[in-house]
Amino acid sequence: MNDLLNKWYKNHALAYKVLLFVFTTTLIVYVFPKSGKFKYDFNNGKPWQSENLYAPFDFAVIKSEREILDDKNEITNSSKLFFNRTPGIKEDVLEKYNALFYERFNDTVRVLYPELYDLGHDFIITVYDNGIVSENYSYPPEKKVVILENKKTVKAITFSQLVQASTLKKLFQNSVMFSINEDFEMIFISIFYDIIEPNIFLDQDITQRALEESLNSISVSRGKIQKETLIISKGEIVDDSKFEILKSLESEYQSSEWGTTSYNLILFAYALLVALALLMLLLFLKKYRLDVYLNNTKVTFIFFNVIVMIILTTTVVKYNSQYVYVVPLSILPLVLKAFFDARLGLFTHVLTVLLLGFVVPNSHEYIFLQVIAGIVTILTVSELYKRANLFISVGQITGIYILAYFSFFVIHQGGLATFEVDTILLFILCGLATLFVQPLIYIYEKIFGLVSDVSLLELSDRNSTLLKRLSNEAPGTFHHSLNVANLAEAACNEIGANAMLASVGALYHDIGKMTNPTFFSENQSTGYNPHDELDPVDSAKIITDHVINGIEIAKKYNLPDRVIDFIRTHHGTSLVYYFYSKAQEDQADLDINLFKYRGPKPYSRETAIVMMCDSVEAASKSMKEPSTVKIDSFVEGIIGKQVESRQFLNADITFQEIESIKKVLKNKLANMFHLRIEYPE
Repeated sequence: MNDLLNKWYKNHALAYKVLLFVFTTTLIVYVFPKSGKFKYDFNNGKPWQSENLYAPFDFAVIKSEREILDDKNEITNSSKLFFNRTPGIKEDVLEKYNALFYERFNDTVRVLYPELYDLGHDFIITVYDNGIVSENYSYPPEKKVVILENKKTVKAITFSQLVQASTLKKLFQNSVMFSINEDFEMIFISIFYDIIEPNIFLDQDITQRALEESLNSISVSRGKIQKETLIISKGEIVDDSKFEILKSLESEYQSSEWGTTSYNLILFAYALLVALALLMLLLFLKKYRLDVYLNNTKVTFIFFNVIVMIILTTTVVKYNSQYVYVVPLSILPLVLKAFFDARLGLFTHVLTVLLLGFVVPNSHEYIFLQVIAGIVTILTVSELYKRANLFISVGQITGIYILAYFSFFVIHQGGLATFEVDTILLFILCGLATLFVQPLIYIYEKIFGLVSDVSLLELSDRNSTLLKRLSNEAPGTFHHSLNVANLAEAACNEIGANAMLASVGALYHDIGKMTNPTFFSENQSTGYNPHDELDPVDSAKIITDHVINGIEIAKKYNLPDRVIDFIRTHHGTSLVYYFYSKAQEDQADLDINLFKYRGPKPYSRETAIVMMCDSVEAASKSMKEPSTVKIDSFVEGIIGKQVESRQFLNADITFQEIESIKKVLKNKLANMFHLRIEYPE
């Protein structure tokens, strides 16, 4: 059991990466579509570029959305209305009419005008023949109507044959008024207003149910393509008819119901492809970014960003694929470049875009656009801590999106007749969303404990609490740190390293001297040297301990690890030669490790540069009567010893870059000592 625990402890970092790899692969495959994928790309009005295509199976030709909408409109317009007729109302109205007629017309009138009663009676029979509706409706006159009574069909008529309250008076005037004396008009009207009541009521439930049944019966297909039928030949133009057939075949592939075996094979295939892409990312980190690979937090951060972009894009595609270009995918290389470097950012971006090619429509177009946008992002965005740079770069990225999409549109459509401005708006929204990278970087810094150039800019403030303390407690060290920062920044600019990181690292590299400031020569202003009273071994320990003390102070003030790395490495494993030589005068047999810094050696170009600049700047204070020749020899000697002692073995720096750094340091020292060119007499 103990052996197992020991093996786990020794390999826990590798085990974590394996678990992270499996989890990321599983999650990405889970959000991917599980259907078959149509392997051909085609566009309406363009030649078919692939081989002759035969139908791989029987499939139906799917109607277009416009055709289905037309069918729905036709069915809606031709659907029937169902009205319920209440029995007995007609008979009640006739009885009321009979009573009121004899009540309101006296015997003389009835004798002189015997036809009056029949006119009113016949009118009631007529209007109640089909029925009087309860409300005024705006249906077309030719709309079909079914009259129901006791849930049984009585008759089928058109809507114009029903009597509505708004048309009752006009109908009465046309049928009765022209046949009677004007003296009896008002009496008749009053009688009918008192007795007429609707007997036809619209049955909303039955009408709606009948309409839904008709709509559900609409066929989404028109015709069928038999297996082995030639769909399109190579070079043939994809016209409207062929385009609809191809879209139907593509839809059939994407919506096919797969059996258990096929489904598992698709999952396995997706998992294999995703695993290969993620494996390439891990191998890249191990070969070219070993410091990142060894840091599980950084590996997790990279995988997390890949997962977020894939899930976000997949979600948008599932909702509406037209909005896929709203997803600000350029944030991925921006974030990775801010925390790591451009090469890692671009490599991760390209792998992510390739994975998204399985999800998005028109994958070749999408991949081209996003890869170009990623390259532009890497090439244009520099010094992200400057707000104007971000706005300019986002504008350039948006412009590249628009130009590339415009080119694809012209190639596919052969013109601009159907060009839609809405897509341009999507790219603009994508650009605006990309501006969110600034607060996102801040959030990532707090969650993952990383540091970007924005944070480095804040740390470079000379009025920060720690640098103020350094200037008060160890003013000589503070001035030395400022000089080292200036030298390191110039050297980094010369070879293309991170000048901001090196400058900030140089500012804090000697904060450990605040623990015992007077034991360092730059802070000895009175001429008293406390080392005169100490044993060389003790003196060497105080000198070398300023690295450990600096790390403790840095952690107390929550400095990021990227800055603490400069404190750890700025002396590497070099020897405190002065006290070692002094100790040799009294004792020949010495343990040289007592006079060496504990390391580690610099493992980046920036830490190596600070090591060179620190040694050169500190030793330059002891130079007497400096000249150009002396400075050249001085710089060559110091950096030459560091190279000989293999201090830069772990740093990713070349001999050519070291020579360029030497040149910068020589020029800077000459300026610091105000040396002038010696003109010939």
